Amino acid sequence: MTTDVHSLREFKMPDVGEGLTEAEILTWYVKPGDTVTDGQVVCEVETAKAAVELPIPFTGVVEALHFPAGATVDVGTPIIAVAVAGAAPAAAAAPAAAAAAPVAAAPAEAEPERREVLVGYGPRTGSAQRRARRTNGAAAAAAPVAPAAPVAPAAPAAPVAPVAPVGEGGRPLAKPPVRKLAKDLGIDLRAVVPTGPDGVITREDVHAAASTAAEAVVEPVAAPAQPVVEAAPALPVPSAAGDVRVPVKGVRKATAQAMVASAFTAPHVTEFVQVDVTRTMKLVRRLKESGELGAGVRVSPLLLVAKALLTAVKRHPEINASWDEAAQEIVIRGAVNLGIAAATPRGLIVPNIKDAGSRTLSQLATALGELVETARQGKTSPADMSGGSITITNVGVFGVDTGTPILNPGEAAILAFGAVRELPWVHKGKVVPRQVTTLALSFDHRLVDGELGSKVLADTAAILEHPKRLITWG
Repeated sequence: MTTDVHSLREFKMPDVGEGLTEAEILTWYVKPGDTVTDGQVVCEVETAKAAVELPIPFTGVVEALHFPAGATVDVGTPIIAVAVAGAAPAAAAAPAAAAAAPVAAAPAEAEPERREVLVGYGPRTGSAQRRARRTNGAAAAAAPVAPAAPVAPAAPAAPVAPVAPVGEGGRPLAKPPVRKLAKDLGIDLRAVVPTGPDGVITREDVHAAASTAAEAVVEPVAAPAQPVVEAAPALPVPSAAGDVRVPVKGVRKATAQAMVASAFTAPHVTEFVQVDVTRTMKLVRRLKESGELGAGVRVSPLLLVAKALLTAVKRHPEINASWDEAAQEIVIRGAVNLGIAAATPRGLIVPNIKDAGSRTLSQLATALGELVETARQGKTSPADMSGGSITITNVGVFGVDTGTPILNPGEAAILAFGAVRELPWVHKGKVVPRQVTTLALSFDHRLVDGELGSKVLADTAAILEHPKRLITWG
């Protein structure tokens, strides 16, 4: 006769890199008593850079949630306790240890198969081996859980659960809009059969699962419709005088710190130029009507501004640089990672398109569309916001003509694209109405002198005035 033995494991707030030290728990998707499986998303947290869904790395029954939604937790602090089926306590008798050995071996062998880490990241080589070596003192210190209590996570029963993982024990593959649709419909993506390429779940797959949801016997352990403890993140209460105090945290806190550090570290210089973009706006309309960049590809003036700036950077690569204070060196970047400032409900973020300078206009349009959509969904990963080298901020969408943008820390320049307005303009010797915009380029005067900054701004304007230069200069 064998006896199920369980131990308590703590899941700690993970370190997602990029120097982040804390995160705020936005929503819990599980509660005490729920069964969780390896790779299942248990909560959503907001770091200083993005909202991130956290998958748990083991299977078991939730014993406790250590923090409510709305709490800010330091990296490395346990946030959830799970009773898992596994190794016997160290104090057990030799026969019991011998009997439990095959049971303990199963998770150890299965652990390397777990490939899910954090949303927005790929598999990390060797991470599973490090987990296998980690010794959690709870196995020796905590009393074994009574066999009758955790009925659900019995070793033979867990694989039989109807919510089978889609991607080899990992988190199901789906784009952010599809994940949002599944959440809105209350569909567990782990129960959806993917039909997209490489096992990706499509919108049609989610709708198909919703139409047959009544027949599926799936416990909604990961459904965000029933978040645990939502009382903490209450709306700010006005004082008697009508003042409202809003806590500074998450993206807002990171933005404030970054802007102060940039403004008082890098000596900013901003130059301005007005440019006739009538030809560029005509090109935008033609590209929209023809669809030659690809079906469903969004074409906007920002796309042409981005391509113009990238061409100017190619002609003057010294602008694509950063200042290394410790080494007292100027680092000229090999790749142009183009940042796009985006206003989101959680605050200002600056995701970037990796190696944007090597992309065709069609590829750049696709990447720009994906970047904007992901930012709107609040699913931009920290990896997408690191490593930027030059940025564009589109203040024109707010009807603003120009501004003096503050540099994104670690970058040498940022371009502000103002509103496009019909203004009287001298064209071919006559005053006629033309479409005009204002460009503003802020740069770090430690490593970019006035000549270099002026050339980059002038070239960007010249391309927007005559977009055929994208070909002749590109």
